[in-house]
Formats: sequence, C-alpha cells, structure tokens
Amino acid sequence: MILHGAWLQPAHYDEIAQRLRRDGIDVTVPDLAGHSLADSTRLVQELIDQAAEPPVVLAHSFGGVTATGLKGISHLLYLSSFVFDVGENAQQWIARIEQETGRQGAPLPLTVDDAGMTRLDPAGAREGLFADCTPEVADRAIELLRPEPASIFTESPAHAAWKDTPSTYIAATEDRAILPEMVAYFTQRCGTAVTWQGGHCPFLSRPDDVVTIIRDHL
Repeated sequence: MILHGAWLQPAHYDEIAQRLRRDGIDVTVPDLAGHSLADSTRLVQELIDQAAEPPVVLAHSFGGVTATGLKGISHLLYLSSFVFDVGENAQQWIARIEQETGRQGAPLPLTVDDAGMTRLDPAGAREGLFADCTPEVADRAIELLRPEPASIFTESPAHAAWKDTPSTYIAATEDRAILPEMVAYFTQRCGTAVTWQGGHCPFLSRPDDVVTIIRDHL
C-alpha cells in the first residue's frame, strides 16, 4: 500500500505502482486528498482490515501522518515523511524548529484561499519537491498537484504505529520540503534508517530504489 503526500495524488506514484504490479504484487494507492486526518486514517484502516495479510505500507511525506495512526501493518516505510507522536501536529513541529534554530520551519511556499484551501506555488513546488527530477517528470508532477485544507497542519494521529510496528525511515540528502532538524528527530523514532542522495520525491527521481526497498520488506 502507498499513501501519498499532501498536494499529491495517486497518479504521482504510477511508475512504482505499475512496476510492482508487473511483478505480481498487489498495490493499493488510496486517494486521501481533501479528507481530514481522522477520515483518511479510517479509510485506510478499513482497507488494511480487509486485506488477506498485514500489508507493507510506504508512506510518503504527509502520508506518514495517516500511516502513523494505523494498526495491523507488517512494515512501515516512511519515505521523506513526517513521523508524529500522539498529540503532535505539523504546526507544532514548525514552531519547534523555528524556536530551536531561528529558521523558518515551513520551507514550501503556500497560498491559502478564502475557503481555507492551501496551494503550492508551481515554481516553489518545482524547487522544493521535484528539483532532482527531469524537466518532463517535474512538469507532469506539477500538473497533478491539488489543493489541501489548511486544517491538516493542526491534526494529530490518535495512535503512534512506529512504537509497535517495524519501521524504516528513508531520508533524502537534498530534501527541501522537510528540514533536516525534523528528519533527525523522525529517524530516531524508527527502527532503522537509510539515507539516499536526492530530493523529496524519490519515487519520481529514483523509482528503481523505491521499488527495491518495498520488495525487500515484503
């Protein structure tokens, strides 16, 4: 199972999903856009409960917040992801990093409309999310971006799966969407950690490696 990040959608993960399916691996990529954290967690938990066996879950970016609230997973792969504890949220972590470092904790440029929906600036998304992708891949990825409710930044998981589920954190050396100070905390919460060269979306820039690490944990 693959859980997409904020502003992204299942289509962003088509390359790795199709490669896994060609190998006979069942892959589900639920669409979580626009859902509250509670609703997205409930939706995914129902899929897990219906599965024939506990699945491996690859959680990318904000998808990690949903994944953290789940139960019944065989292994949790946090890919350039947020790893919160119960009661923690993105707004708190941004404030914490700003207090500790004096630097802004939210590196991606956002706009918020009157309906409370956030949107990524295309140029900022190219730089912050897709800088290590080919121009063609980045163009397509930017076209697929969608708005997300600002409320996701104040929502907290009700369960911390990394405390009772085998977990691996996959960090990126040039991640411009999650500050390294956050990554340092999050990797400590996981059972194992690896670091790859590249940016925030390795499923687009180095899909072979993402497919391999999923296969290795099946």
